Amino acid sequence: MPKFDKRDRAELFRRRLLHAMRKNETSQSALARAISVDRSTVSQLLSGEGARLPNAQVVGECAATLGVSADWLLGLSERPESADDVVANALAVTEAPRALVDQQIFDWHREAAGYKIRHVPAGMPDLLKTRAMLEWEYRPHLGRTTEQAIGASEDRLNFMLTSQSDYEIALPLHEMESFLHAEAYYRGLPLETRIEQIEHMRMLYRRLYPRLRIYLFDARRLFSSPITVFGPLLAVIYVGRHYLAFRDIGRVETILEHFDQLVREATVSDREFPAYLDENAPVLVAD
Repeated sequence: MPKFDKRDRAELFRRRLLHAMRKNETSQSALARAISVDRSTVSQLLSGEGARLPNAQVVGECAATLGVSADWLLGLSERPESADDVVANALAVTEAPRALVDQQIFDWHREAAGYKIRHVPAGMPDLLKTRAMLEWEYRPHLGRTTEQAIGASEDRLNFMLTSQSDYEIALPLHEMESFLHAEAYYRGLPLETRIEQIEHMRMLYRRLYPRLRIYLFDARRLFSSPITVFGPLLAVIYVGRHYLAFRDIGRVETILEHFDQLVREATVSDREFPAYLDENAPVLVAD
């Protein structure tokens, strides 16, 4: 932060106060009424004479009325947002519906089109699922609207696959093993559906690699909550009913470093993933 003498700081205060007033379309009279002073007092604040700054109460009232920070008005910060606004812009909490068509997720993908997207899913990623897999998983929740939701989901997934974004997916090894053997969450998943799903993943991988890379990590060695990092723009943590979305550079980079560690220490690398499917795929045995 550059150093100012008293006269320079007073001049900076006047310029910033006038800028904030113009941005908010606030007249001198309106500001005077809002901060409970005479109009002549506001005129003095904006005049180009003297090196004195107003008292702290007046500065604070002006900042609150105009929606900026007092530090910015005084030249102590280069960010005009208030502290509450800085926090709100850096972190957002949004609802995470149990649904195929999640508008918020789709909007984030569109915003990050062209950037690399890194993803640790809560389960098998919808991006890779067949229609039969989607129906098995979502029909209990969507009922009669399943077909409509699947159609809308497929349209959006096609957008993601053609958006020129690169996708890196880090999946817990136990999640893939549970799917392959129809255990835990996947108990009751028909063998035919599993075999079709595996062939679908093979096809997508042949078609999209290296734009699509899948890694399997051992959650006993490295744990990860479900996360998505949308390029340098945004990092999102999934906590069940809500998403925690971070936009400040420091937190995005921290979550990105976590993802990169999952990739570096993956039990099955992106190059090994097709062979892993071949070696572990269930076999349909004729009666």
